[in-house]
Amino acid sequence: MTAILHVRCAAVLTEEGYREVLALLREFSPLVQALPPRAALVQVRGAQRYFGADPARIAELVRLRTVARLGTDVRIGVAGTRSVAATASDRVPEPGGILAVPDDAVPAFLAPLPVEALHGLGDRQAKALRGYGLHTVGALTAVPAGVVERILGTRAGRLAVERARGVDPRPVTPRDLPASATARTRFDRQELDGPHARAALLTLVVRLGTELRGRRQAARALTLTLRFADGTRWEKTRRLLEPSAHDEDLRTLAYRLMDAAGLQRARLTGMVLRAEDLTGAGPVTRQLTLDAVRESRLTVEAAVDRANARFGPGTVRPAATFPRRSPVLA
Repeated sequence: MTAILHVRCAAVLTEEGYREVLALLREFSPLVQALPPRAALVQVRGAQRYFGADPARIAELVRLRTVARLGTDVRIGVAGTRSVAATASDRVPEPGGILAVPDDAVPAFLAPLPVEALHGLGDRQAKALRGYGLHTVGALTAVPAGVVERILGTRAGRLAVERARGVDPRPVTPRDLPASATARTRFDRQELDGPHARAALLTLVVRLGTELRGRRQAARALTLTLRFADGTRWEKTRRLLEPSAHDEDLRTLAYRLMDAAGLQRARLTGMVLRAEDLTGAGPVTRQLTLDAVRESRLTVEAAVDRANARFGPGTVRPAATFPRRSPVLA
């Protein structure tokens, strides 16, 4: 039975705006799973009788209310499984709309799509499949499952084949917007100097890492927001390979985010670095490595945390975070 909505906001929202969307979705079902920064899953099987409507009609009501109340358009995929619903929402043109895929139409919907469109398949995995002549989702179902498993590995290959066939037993698990931690700075004048902007970003990384470790939390993703002199902003989110609160891991991903912005001579007025999808540090397993440099850095990091806890925040910090003119921290 088609009963899952994958709702994707067409515009980048503030955390407050995203929470408003989640609250609106709960008017239709208590089974709402947040997928930050701007998507969510809704199980509407129980809501069909209450509203006297099928899932596609409920999706139309969701879209009408988000536009009318919040001024936010959404793209909604409607299907019987999470992965098909997510794939459908990806195929809805901007700025918004609805694509419903009935259970009996799933094979015809998925088969002609490029392998990159299969929800949950990474770029490297798609490239590997293309290297063996498997260019479409339908091709994954036309060859023995063992072939795909040999290309991608047993677990990843099995999941790819199941998703290609529309099989996804994962339920919608109610989950609110995960806690986040934020560090921000604004410049006392328009910032044009790339190295200085990067030094300011490093300051945010250090502050964020210190806060996370103090709260015994780890981040699964980082979001970087850059604000410009003309009033516009740029924002991008990327996930860490594994949850972390270590400065080295946060710094590497933060620098990649800034590189992705391609700033050149952009006039910056401020930046915000936010740790997303937090988890407790306790369950995060620290893998022992053979990288002596990394192990030394982690040891130093712990010592710096102890020194700053005793003598005050920022007493010990990277030399690059001493800017030539200090930004105003907020």
